[in-house]
Amino acid sequence: MTTNTQQLSKEAVERLTYTRNFGIVAHIDAGKTTTSERILFYTGRIHKIGEIDEGTTALDWMAQERERGITITAAATTCFWRNYRFNLIDTPGHVDFTAEVERSLKVLDGCVVVFCGVGGVEPQSETVWRQADKYGVPRLAFVNKLDRTGADFFAVLKEIRERLGAKAVALEIPWGNEDTFVGVADLVTMKSLKFDSANPSKPPEAGEIPAELKAQAEQYRHDLVEAVAEYDDKLMEKYIHEQAPTVEELRAGIRAATIRTSQMTTAEGDKREPIFVPVLCGASFRNIGVQPLLDAVCDYLPSPLDVPVPPAHSPHSDELVACSADEQGPFAALAFKIARDQFVGKLYFIRVYSGVLRSGETIFNATRRRKERISKLLRMHANKQEMIEEIKAGDIAAAVGLKNVTTGDTLCSEDHPMIFERIKFPEPVVSMFIEAKTKAEQDRLSNALGMLQDEDPTFRVQFNPETAQTLMEGMGELHLEILVDRMRREFNVDVLTGKPQVAYKETMTQAVEEVNYKHVKQSGGRGQYGHVVIALEPAPPKSGVTFINKVVGGKIPKEFIPAVEDGVMEASRSGPMAGYPVTDVTVTLYDGSYHDVDSSEIAFKIAAIEAFKQGIMKGRPAMLEPIMAVDVVTPETVMGEIIGDLQSRRGKVDNILQRGSSRIIRAYVPLAEMFGYATAIRSLSQGRAAYSMEPARYEQVPRNIAEGLTGGGKR
Repeated sequence: MTTNTQQLSKEAVERLTYTRNFGIVAHIDAGKTTTSERILFYTGRIHKIGEIDEGTTALDWMAQERERGITITAAATTCFWRNYRFNLIDTPGHVDFTAEVERSLKVLDGCVVVFCGVGGVEPQSETVWRQADKYGVPRLAFVNKLDRTGADFFAVLKEIRERLGAKAVALEIPWGNEDTFVGVADLVTMKSLKFDSANPSKPPEAGEIPAELKAQAEQYRHDLVEAVAEYDDKLMEKYIHEQAPTVEELRAGIRAATIRTSQMTTAEGDKREPIFVPVLCGASFRNIGVQPLLDAVCDYLPSPLDVPVPPAHSPHSDELVACSADEQGPFAALAFKIARDQFVGKLYFIRVYSGVLRSGETIFNATRRRKERISKLLRMHANKQEMIEEIKAGDIAAAVGLKNVTTGDTLCSEDHPMIFERIKFPEPVVSMFIEAKTKAEQDRLSNALGMLQDEDPTFRVQFNPETAQTLMEGMGELHLEILVDRMRREFNVDVLTGKPQVAYKETMTQAVEEVNYKHVKQSGGRGQYGHVVIALEPAPPKSGVTFINKVVGGKIPKEFIPAVEDGVMEASRSGPMAGYPVTDVTVTLYDGSYHDVDSSEIAFKIAAIEAFKQGIMKGRPAMLEPIMAVDVVTPETVMGEIIGDLQSRRGKVDNILQRGSSRIIRAYVPLAEMFGYATAIRSLSQGRAAYSMEPARYEQVPRNIAEGLTGGGKR
């Protein structure tokens, strides 16, 4: 445990010990929301199981979610199982809404990764796995849909090991397969559990493992004990002497090995060691395997006491500030999500790491350096609310009444200010023009865009003064389509939109050692004087624009340095080639001069803007385009046509895997070539192939295509 529990009261230790903050994450259509609905049913949160196909699920509450049968926004709820409090977040599977997964994993102590028993490890499975790795989140794997034709638990187990590099260890093996799947063999207790799928309220029937499963269960039990023994000296001693561990010893060993994920550090240049992942199985739609999954959440996922509180630093320096899961300590929390509610206005979802927050209190937003007052605290159940008086360390709830809080802000006690690391979100890759149909609706549109930007950190809005058009940017066509739909329904704004376009970027390919720019203006009275000397160089991918100040000897007074940085950042929003944002550039300010009377912040800002523009043009500018990782699952008979079509779209085939009678083609294709691909792939395969894609990286646009993009001038 990372917190010294001796310092906590007995009640606090017990409350935290019996708390589980976890999320359900997966590839689209793996069965996350179906599993979440069963969890709510078995924990007594709902009394009738909702179904996605009928649009009756509790957690998919938005109209768009129910119409499309997909999860769009992460839904939070609180429920109870075996005296444990679950703060559960059900996240979207579609890559366009990956920000919801990112911010949820940032504040959760553990997660359940759901895999389809037929599809196995799919592209978005890899994405959410990497996100969980980034935050060191311990996880359980749940192989779902084992009642479907083609399901293979052991093939998925192997894929988790090989494709995700995890030490995946089965805690259960399936009893039956496809339409004969009736239950599981529990390898910890060496008992069978048979489920009555027609009667979800009936508890599973425990018994002896069937004779036909006995040998296989014993082999996988041996593998389980061997894997756990590597993390536990006492179990290793027993294993060496061929002594069977007790059920309690084995559970304790599995728990310790699972939680170890959050405490592992990666040595520089070294690959993180494979993490230990317990794997369970079931078929959520047929109510098989969900109760053992709930038991596993209690037994193996960490409590807030078991995982370290994220590092925090002082708002005034990089000095680390100590913070622990202690309700007697100073208040500290992270605002990880903002949502709009038609009755109470904005809801701010917060995870409290330390201290207690009470309704009506005034707190300090350390990120913005502003005081904020909490008017209400709410316990959430999807879009339903329950008012509460306080929220303590280790808990998740929603606050109402905050004014200047954005996603990722740190809320704390003014006497003990600290800032947690901000959540990093992926850059938008698709853009679209938008305008109100009438002038009267223009204000409503501006209001709607502002509110949606507050909620969604991957949604950006830019106004292009040259074309007088508003440009909205997002993670994909579906993302922008949903946002436009929400504007029409929730904000009653009738809008006109252009076709989705690629969000290109600009960069430089050659270092420029010196750009010397002097802004001098004299027009009667006080003049303007700002003089900067900067160097620019290409930076690593995804690094954005970095500003470094190396001015010494007071050549530029300190108070003007922020203005130079502001100028650089403002200039980077519109590149010289076609007006797209500039990225992956390091700008170093190392010299300049000032005038005692005429120098001002605006003069230095203008000098920085012009110097940056000149520097980029000298540095052999280039256009960058988003490259998508595309996975196509196709019958072998049409594989040649699919590959040929991908190559005609400037795609590079990276890998071809076999899954049953199908082939999985992994290719990297420019996003510009992927518009309309859904129709093309249906035509090529007579509707038998399916694809998914996610942003992979930005690459330089070939010269002939770049000329077409820049030939028409700025967008």
